[in-house]
Amino acid sequence: MDGTAVWEGSELEIVAVPTEGVLTRLCEVSDVSEDLPFRAEVDTVGYAVFQVGELYFVTADLCSHGPGYLSEGYAEGCEVECPFHQGRFDLRTGVPTSPPCEVPISVWTPVVRDGGIYIDIANPN
Repeated sequence: MDGTAVWEGSELEIVAVPTEGVLTRLCEVSDVSEDLPFRAEVDTVGYAVFQVGELYFVTADLCSHGPGYLSEGYAEGCEVECPFHQGRFDLRTGVPTSPPCEVPISVWTPVVRDGGIYIDIANPN
């Protein structure tokens, strides 16, 4: 098992990530920064990769409310604002935090390994 840092409520916690799943590399750590999210595409599905401090978050790239791409929005704290209607989502849970968004987005627990950011695509949180 590998370990990764995730937010549990308001606490940062190290959790085990099972290695039985298939991990897919989305990008290099150097591809994403706090000021510039990264869009990854795997089999025509878009993923948005965010950095907040030393932590990384991965969400579905397409907003659940409209045609906005979250990778074109910006992260503030543990929220991302969609550039289309300015709705917000919690990066940790995918839960909408500001209207007009009402439907959660998918999120994945990223695994940082060997300079890359990976997710188990088949197992969103």
